[in-house]
Amino acid sequence: MNDNTKNSIGIINYGAGNIFSLTAALDRQNIPYAMVNTETDLEKHSHIIIPGVGHAGAAMQKLQQTGLVAAIKALKKPVLGICVGMQLLTAHSEEGNADLLNITPVKTKLFDKTLGIKVPHMGWNNVSFANNPLFNNVKDNAQFYFVHSYFIEYNPIFDIASVTYGNKFSAAIQKDNFYGVQFHPEKSGEAGERLLKNFSML
Repeated sequence: MNDNTKNSIGIINYGAGNIFSLTAALDRQNIPYAMVNTETDLEKHSHIIIPGVGHAGAAMQKLQQTGLVAAIKALKKPVLGICVGMQLLTAHSEEGNADLLNITPVKTKLFDKTLGIKVPHMGWNNVSFANNPLFNNVKDNAQFYFVHSYFIEYNPIFDIASVTYGNKFSAAIQKDNFYGVQFHPEKSGEAGERLLKNFSML
């Protein structure tokens, strides 16, 4: 881990993320990072990542227990939510009927198995993305790795990448300085690591 926090990524440490895979990917890209445990830690970093795997409702409870919710919502620096971290940026999740950060006024919903799809949605998918700095120099046919049972409803105002799996949903969103990706860039090979590098340069 690099201790130079002046131009670095702060990773919100709230016990709901697969930190090892993410930090390994950041190491491979020589992107400095450190863990964020307090509001003071937030101020040390130029960029913030909210990781997350598992249950959105439980993740929100853990995030609230850190006392960082208000400070995160007030951030003006680039913030990236990954997987459940992206879902936390939305208003509400059907998973646990939970109210979330409500930074982006869209909802997180359960996939409809009656559409003949397997749940969870797991594996590699092509992503249709917009002209957005997060996807600079990512190839048009790039695939990203997904593992999730809940999806973020498509809204063209905030959507910067989409996937169709049963129905069209947002693979990536943006509202102001807040970004979210439903896939795992840290597990998505060259394209995912390019995205993390792009984020670090926003």
